[in-house]
Amino acid sequence: MAIPQSFLDELVARCDIVDVVSSYVPLTKRSGSNRFGLCPFHSEKTPSFSVNQDKQIYHCFGCGKGGGVVNFVMEMENLSFGDAVALLAKRVGMTVPEDDVPLETRRRRQRMLELNRDAARFFHDCLSAPEGEKAVAYLKKRGITRKMVTRFGLGAAPDSWDRLMNAMEKKGYSQAELLDAWLVTRNQKGGGLHDTFHDRLMFPVIDVRGEVVGFSGRTLGDDDRKYVNSHDTLVFSKSRQLFGLNLAKKTKSGRLILVEGNIDVVTLHQAGFDGAVASLGTSLTPEQARLLKRYSENAVIAYDGDAAGVKAAQRAIGVLEKTGIGVKVLKLPPVTDEHGDPVLDADGRPAKDDPDSFIRRRGAEAFSLLLEKSDNHIEYRLSAIRAAHDLETDEGRIAYLAEATGLLSELDSAVEREIYGARVAEAAGVSKEAVANELRKAFRRRISARKKKEEQAMQRVSANIQPADRAIRYDDPQSAAAEEGVIRLILLDQSLLASAGTLEPSEFTSPFLAKLFDELKRRKREGAAITPAAVAAGLSPSEAAQLTVILGKPESIAGGERAMADYIEKIRSRKLSGQADLLEVAQRLREKKGYGG
Repeated sequence: MAIPQSFLDELVARCDIVDVVSSYVPLTKRSGSNRFGLCPFHSEKTPSFSVNQDKQIYHCFGCGKGGGVVNFVMEMENLSFGDAVALLAKRVGMTVPEDDVPLETRRRRQRMLELNRDAARFFHDCLSAPEGEKAVAYLKKRGITRKMVTRFGLGAAPDSWDRLMNAMEKKGYSQAELLDAWLVTRNQKGGGLHDTFHDRLMFPVIDVRGEVVGFSGRTLGDDDRKYVNSHDTLVFSKSRQLFGLNLAKKTKSGRLILVEGNIDVVTLHQAGFDGAVASLGTSLTPEQARLLKRYSENAVIAYDGDAAGVKAAQRAIGVLEKTGIGVKVLKLPPVTDEHGDPVLDADGRPAKDDPDSFIRRRGAEAFSLLLEKSDNHIEYRLSAIRAAHDLETDEGRIAYLAEATGLLSELDSAVEREIYGARVAEAAGVSKEAVANELRKAFRRRISARKKKEEQAMQRVSANIQPADRAIRYDDPQSAAAEEGVIRLILLDQSLLASAGTLEPSEFTSPFLAKLFDELKRRKREGAAITPAAVAAGLSPSEAAQLTVILGKPESIAGGERAMADYIEKIRSRKLSGQADLLEVAQRLREKKGYGG
């Protein structure tokens, strides 16, 4: 059976949406019963994410997402409906009814988590077996202690194509389950199955709740792919996970350290820098940045010192900055020998360190000093811009000034613009006044463009009656506007449901709005809660978002009964008009074809 409606209604009533959302998103502004913050579902600098405490719903005017507390947790944690309900129930000390039969998706999710946990134990046990010798030798070479191996649950995938598959089948897991978890893959040529990970050092990816959701494996052989990461599954999304965050979230340092590689994370934790995390071999995503923001207001980017690392740091700065995190960048110095001379790599270029190699060569204290001297991201980016231009030429200075003032115009603080503008002027050999003047013009242009964009977005939200999701688009927008009005009035004042009289869901032109109206009538009959949050809990993400759009439109209940009558009259007149139009079309067809019907 489904989760009882009475349980859901009580759960929603107990979970205040402001409290729940605030545990994920800082709500910094207030207007009446609305709280505002930066949207956790898309990148923005100006808060357009609204939480209404009276209606117990949220809505983003930027990306359009919205709903009640259950919808929010589903979206935020990437959970199924059942799992989101279970999480909220645990939060408020409620127990999901024992006689509830979980949805198939929930069962598969739990089964996959159990499989991942057993696979992680298998890989970890392999380190103590003969097939783990290569992995053990590699860990010893990198100076990783047994304590860190245990803390991170590191393991070894044997140099075999079926050891894991056979071991998991003996535990009762099917090949279909192994395929779903991406622990085995199908050979494209012969169609047979084989272990996804073999001859690799294994890093289990553990989420912030302590569940093993995926794996990352570093080659120990001659595989061209240095790292192989789990593909997205029912429990794993690479763009939403950070390696090491399950441990780093507990740091007392007040900052998280973002590095490129898994081994860097382990080395930094071993050296006492317990805030280190890595983005699993991909460019930092907005979802990962927002995840970082939940656990710290400050981040230090400590990517490798090579060209690829510098480029990745520049991208990460932009992504982190949009979340409001304070960003600094650690610059690793060139590698030098005992005489202070540059060390060259195999290609004859100056060798570059990564955090792992730097700590092994220079020690934790030296890394700590670098960490404390980290540049803020503006200084780092200005330094990169300066390095890209020849300031000995007029062309180079002009290009440098254009790029630097463009960067500084993005700063909202006039003090920061003035200070950094003076440094740019000094570097280019021009007057502070000239740079300040260019900055003022660039800043005004940016603010004007931002306001115009925001106004256009708000106009689109208020003017466009059509839902964003094509699956629930309205066939008759004029009738749908009145149908929305009926829904809105009832949710503002449930006593107005009586004023709907004999109106039936079948009279609605929109199946989605008819479903909502039918749900409201059912709740009235059964004495269930008629609130936006309770209704939203049973809707899909796109339906819940559209419900918040409907409720966000202006409506007064002062003349509620008259408004309800007007909406019903509009619905029925549109239906009659549509029927008349059909009769007229049919008559024209009969006349054209010359038959009498």
